[in-house]
Amino acid sequence: MNAAIYTLGCKVNQYESQALRELLEREGFSVVAPDEDADVYIVNSCTVTAVADQKTRQRVRRCKREHPDSIVVLTGCMAQAFPKDAEALPEADIILGHRSQAQLPALLAEYQKFGKRVVRVPAHESKEPFTGARITTFDERTRACVKIEDGCNRFCSYCVIPYARGRVRSKPLEELKAELEAVAAKGYREVVLIGINLSAYGQDSGKTFPDAVRLANSIDGIDRVRLGSLEPDHLTDAVIDALAGCEKLCGQFHISLQSGCDRTLKRMNRRYTAAEYRALAQKLRAAFPDCTLTTDVMVGFCGETDDDFEESLRFMESIGFEKLHVFPYSVREGTKAAALPGHLPKRVKDERAARMLQLGDELRKRFFTSQIGQTVRVLFESAPKEGVYTGYTANYLPVQAKSDEDLCGKEIAVRVTGVGNGDCVIGTVCEN
Repeated sequence: MNAAIYTLGCKVNQYESQALRELLEREGFSVVAPDEDADVYIVNSCTVTAVADQKTRQRVRRCKREHPDSIVVLTGCMAQAFPKDAEALPEADIILGHRSQAQLPALLAEYQKFGKRVVRVPAHESKEPFTGARITTFDERTRACVKIEDGCNRFCSYCVIPYARGRVRSKPLEELKAELEAVAAKGYREVVLIGINLSAYGQDSGKTFPDAVRLANSIDGIDRVRLGSLEPDHLTDAVIDALAGCEKLCGQFHISLQSGCDRTLKRMNRRYTAAEYRALAQKLRAAFPDCTLTTDVMVGFCGETDDDFEESLRFMESIGFEKLHVFPYSVREGTKAAALPGHLPKRVKDERAARMLQLGDELRKRFFTSQIGQTVRVLFESAPKEGVYTGYTANYLPVQAKSDEDLCGKEIAVRVTGVGNGDCVIGTVCEN
């Protein structure tokens, strides 16, 4: 049988889709691209925003409309957080929560035998262990994402993810070591450690986040270690000192902020102030020279005044982020914020998002321009387009360079000569 997997959302979902792919292949399935004909279509959903839910519904319906005789499977965060909404989609033949994904081959056989809809969405439990299959490759990319943590205990007032993912669970270090060694053996020179609340790693096991980073740093064959999104209040002085001792760790930190206004942060139930975030940015830049800082920004949160937004806008510029990920606030059923007063009209949220995105574009261009004339080391990873290769520096500067030689998988010195038309700089290869 052929199966196709369509993934929405974050790197954790991408990792779990890869685990599903390897699970199916071990059971004799051929996994094809989502736009190819298949006997089974799997939609791995996201639910972080209402738009994500809408995209999930659209994809499930499209799969059944275009392939009425195929089996459509809905899994992921939307199915887990809102199982009734998932069941309301008649086009989904099998609905699986996170804890049931390993049963997929058996449930496909059950559906084929009896032709009856299958729903398996067990609720997350307190103190449940870290579960999930390990991966050995990552969809033929140069960089492999490795999930080391799941769940979140924070309950920010706007966020549904703790309901979709349960409490913090950490991958045992011995399992992580085996997985890292497996991807290194496949030739991956760079790994990205990811999680739902990555920097909470070890809270349930007596280990620490730096323990996992040091382990990745020790694996032969892995030259670069990169981190997924981090929470600012987890990055204590001791954690920063420990991370600074990992020579393979890339100086790129995506640290969730959400707002630069203290009043808004308090309503969001974030556990830091703008001043504390600023101090953290200064410490990281001191400990990791040439590092880049990127962040998530939410605009139009309920109760956000014009002054609050302007304060947040000024804060983003003062920090000088290298990139902003901007999101208008989206109401999520069951969260505390859904019941708060002061919800803003879509027009206001869209206007603020546009202004924040404009600032983000200006900051990005400023960063790119500052790199002109610099010689940087680039790990090239994409197949060439008209002889032009794309890769990234340790601090995640996207670089394009032309070469007649195969640069894929090679780390090469490049002199930055200008800013490209897209989201990248352009350069000239200095050595082969």
